[in-house]
Amino acid sequence: MAEKRKIEVCFSPAMYHSFHDDNSIIVIVDILRATTAMCTAFMNGAKSLIPVSTLEEAKEYKSKGYLVAAERDGIVCDFADFGNSPYNFQREIVEGKTIVYSTTNGTQAINMAKKAYKILVGSFLNISALASYITYENKDVIIFCSGWKDRFSLEDTLFAGALADKLLNNYNKFYTICDSAIAAIDLWSIARKDIMAYIEKAAQRHRLKQKKLDNVLEYCFSPDQTELIPYLSGEKLVVNFYCENNNNLSSKNIKIKL
Repeated sequence: MAEKRKIEVCFSPAMYHSFHDDNSIIVIVDILRATTAMCTAFMNGAKSLIPVSTLEEAKEYKSKGYLVAAERDGIVCDFADFGNSPYNFQREIVEGKTIVYSTTNGTQAINMAKKAYKILVGSFLNISALASYITYENKDVIIFCSGWKDRFSLEDTLFAGALADKLLNNYNKFYTICDSAIAAIDLWSIARKDIMAYIEKAAQRHRLKQKKLDNVLEYCFSPDQTELIPYLSGEKLVVNFYCENNNNLSSKNIKIKL
């Protein structure tokens, strides 16, 4: 029997130094809203995304003529073309475009992890395809929650639990002895019964509500809307592989072009 692969969950960027492993797949998670928006951009035909950590970098790209999505604390930056609501990434705006992207939490996490074996972007929108591809790769996996300014976040942890649960129960190739993975799975087992009711407890849900930015809430928790999996190639996020059969997301149905 082949050696099983390890699942770990990192609850925030402040903890990433304890989990860092260049040989692992890192799944970046920022459910409300960055990684959901990234997946949406590619669903609507974006060519690539350039994740940058600082607003200075984003401004420099803007001066070179790039389309820029940038926000801090949920508010669109004054120099940016739009912020990080998934609904900003409409096909007529993003199709065929390279977009520079900077957010409060998600893009920083991507850049922290960029030396890993492979960096994937995870959301509920692509969760089954993501699990299937991770299984295909046969590597240890770290689910890296972007959190909120180095703090724990419920929404990212729920996704981590959902993905870890799917990997452990749908495939016989993984194990975990990671307390944070077990805690995430336990939280997911409670929340999955009515995730929209449970997410009312999340601080980020209320930050968005206060700013009237919560119109995307249900969308951000909608599973399996796409088979596309964004991944980091050099300095850009791109997609060029997908699952062929949405009704059977087993590894044998994944067409790999990496």
